[in-house]
Amino acid sequence: MLTSKQRARLSALANELHPIVFLGKAGAADGVYEALDKALADHELVKLRFVDFKGERRELAQQLADRAGADLVRVIGHVAIVYRPAPDPANRKINLE
Repeated sequence: MLTSKQRARLSALANELHPIVFLGKAGAADGVYEALDKALADHELVKLRFVDFKGERRELAQQLADRAGADLVRVIGHVAIVYRPAPDPANRKINLE
C-alpha cells in the first residue's frame, strides 16, 4: 500500500513517461495483462492508456494492477499509472524511501 507522499512522487516521475501499454477493444484480455506484466518487470513504473472502455477505466486499471501484483498509483483522464517494485532490492530503479 502506497502512502500519499509515495503516490505524489510516483506521479511526478510518471510525467516524463509515455504510455507503454494500450487497452483497446479487446478489453482487459490476457494480452494486455502480459504486456503490463512485462512492462512492469522492465520499468517498474508504467503508464497504461485507455483507447476504449473509458467509462470503466478505474475498475479495469485496478483489476489489471491487482492481477499483476502492482499498485495503482493514479488514474488521470484516460491514463492509469501503475507501479511494481523489482523483486530484488539491488535492481530497483525507483527508491521510495
